[in-house]
Amino acid sequence: MDLLRSLLFLPASNPRAIEKARGLSCDLAVLDLEDAVAPEMKDAARTAAVDAIRARGFRGRVGVRVNGLTTPWGEADLAALAGLPLDWIVAPKVEGPGLVDAYAARMDEGVRLCAMIETPRGLLELAHVAGAGGSLKALMLGVNDLASTLGTGSAPDREPLKPWLALTVAAAHAHGLAAIDGVFNRLDDAEGLVAECAQGRLYGFDGKSLIHPGQIEACHAAFSPTAAEVAEAEAIVAAFEAPEAEGQGAIRVSGAMVERLHLTRAKALLARAAACR
Repeated sequence: MDLLRSLLFLPASNPRAIEKARGLSCDLAVLDLEDAVAPEMKDAARTAAVDAIRARGFRGRVGVRVNGLTTPWGEADLAALAGLPLDWIVAPKVEGPGLVDAYAARMDEGVRLCAMIETPRGLLELAHVAGAGGSLKALMLGVNDLASTLGTGSAPDREPLKPWLALTVAAAHAHGLAAIDGVFNRLDDAEGLVAECAQGRLYGFDGKSLIHPGQIEACHAAFSPTAAEVAEAEAIVAAFEAPEAEGQGAIRVSGAMVERLHLTRAKALLARAAACR
């Protein structure tokens, strides 16, 4: 699966933002045709996105958030992206597995789909959406739209959204998908960003969607294994590889009992650390 610590959204209608994104270290640059583009700019933004993808030159992978298939622009967006060197398509406001299938039928083979969960109906259909299979490889919680459609109040620790954070991770990981946390809106609150990234990692998210290049560093720090975590994982792997551990289901490592499920998790963490490097 792709490393998806940071998904940076950029208005496709802003050529300066796209040009700057080519040199950024985000894991995925997402050219946005949906919320970040006014209706009268949709056609021009689509053309700009196509030109930018054809020109290549992005440091990381590139994706496009298209307009929904029920809007006047969704079909044209997907048709324009056919045959381009594109890694991901991000689909907004997915509310059922049928919509996942509809996107997949209009996508090139090999392009991966990220479904955004942004509405109460989407929450209630999470398990079915996550199990749609095919090109679907990630779920993303669209926290701004979700808070609006649920009518929740705001809280620094996202108290009203906590059940849905956990449910999104569970649904994604149950089906081998990446789980992507929503955006952090306060651009001048560096401490708040660090705290929310840490919360997302604690809940089990694989990465976070971003709205400014200045958020990439904190995001990568939060969603990359720390030196201490790597050292602990290496110790677990080494302990299970020792001759005396042969045939043992649980052994003592650094004063704690660890089982083979911890070995599996340790190997996954080391693989992720290698990818982050």
